[in-house]
Amino acid sequence: MSQGSLSVEFLLLADQSNSPAEEKTRADSSDTDLEIEDPERSFATMKGAELYLEACKLVGVVPVSYFLRNMEEPYVNLNHHGLGPQGAKAIAIALVSNTTITHLELEDNWILAEGVTCLVQMLRENCYIQELNISNNHIGTEGAEAISRMFLDNISSLRAVQLSGNNFREETAQYFAEALVGNYRVKELDLSHNEFSEKGGEHLGQMLANNEALEFLNLSWNHLRMKGAVALGTGLRVNGTLKILDLSWNGFGNEGALALGEALKLNNILVQLDISSNHINNEGAGKLAKGLEVNGNLKILKNVLVNGSFLKLLDVVCQVHPELDVIYGGVRGFISKKPEQRPDPMKLIQNYLDEHKLRLWDFFRNMDKNGSMKIPVAEFRKAMMQQSRIPLDRAQIGELVHKLDRHRTGMVDYRSLVDT
Repeated sequence: MSQGSLSVEFLLLADQSNSPAEEKTRADSSDTDLEIEDPERSFATMKGAELYLEACKLVGVVPVSYFLRNMEEPYVNLNHHGLGPQGAKAIAIALVSNTTITHLELEDNWILAEGVTCLVQMLRENCYIQELNISNNHIGTEGAEAISRMFLDNISSLRAVQLSGNNFREETAQYFAEALVGNYRVKELDLSHNEFSEKGGEHLGQMLANNEALEFLNLSWNHLRMKGAVALGTGLRVNGTLKILDLSWNGFGNEGALALGEALKLNNILVQLDISSNHINNEGAGKLAKGLEVNGNLKILKNVLVNGSFLKLLDVVCQVHPELDVIYGGVRGFISKKPEQRPDPMKLIQNYLDEHKLRLWDFFRNMDKNGSMKIPVAEFRKAMMQQSRIPLDRAQIGELVHKLDRHRTGMVDYRSLVDT
């Protein structure tokens, strides 16, 4: 019997433990719930839709028609289908031998720990699924343990996992942290909207200091604060792979902001950091700005509310690092005032060109070395900050970037502005 067939049998038998008397009755009966219609066939020979339909019959669920139609597609979206743990089990059985699906969406299906256990068993055999979303499935501690064991063993081929909103409590952070220290496969991980707090932050901070694979981590909407926030900052100091970190809607405060500011002085890998809504006041914002002054690699910093002192420091920082884009929602102390009206930067450029009888191409060509009409955002910001022909401030340059790089590709594309 093949390894895949063994896994199918394991999944079918899972959660069917019985007393010795019940096992004898089951063995004596010719009409068991594992029996298939054709005695000449076995699960080892079944694949695809046939295997899924038989699995649904055996576990007692109605087959999902969308899944039947899309089993041979690389992307399958089963979000909000009300699968439950048994429905997830049938899906898992069908996917043990599937070689086409690479991205599986299972959000909001109440699959619970039982369903996750079946999925994990399947993923130990299936080496094709690379992206998995099982957010909002009430997985809890038992499910977190199952997933963590899979991470620890480095068996699955998963590179991106979404686990948002699964009631992961403080103690589960340790499971994930210990498993991810040695995991080299998972590149993107979403643990947002859970219940990690101070102790959880300490465990995850230690993980950041040792993990050598994660490039994207979302820890937003937890309760990370105090020692936990400081530990995350400490871990970030020495992390050598993480590029995008979302810490928004936690409770970092000034203590956490100081730790992040110190981390930014040493970390030269991170390119995007979101610290929105973290109870950071003037003192904390100043500590962050000091870190930005030294950091030469961060490209995007998201913060909801800043203050005048922070903006003054930011102007100094942007003179040194013009490629940095700081996104904020307002200035503390000025929220009730009418926003300052700045001239449209494109109109200022056009006025300059008209006055000097130049074309738009003439303005951009010194920045566009290869004549492709595309300029890396960092180079564009730097050139615009350093040019003196048209007086533009940091905010106006940011507005230009957002207009000319609408899809956030990292390239300013001005082809649509130039008459050919």
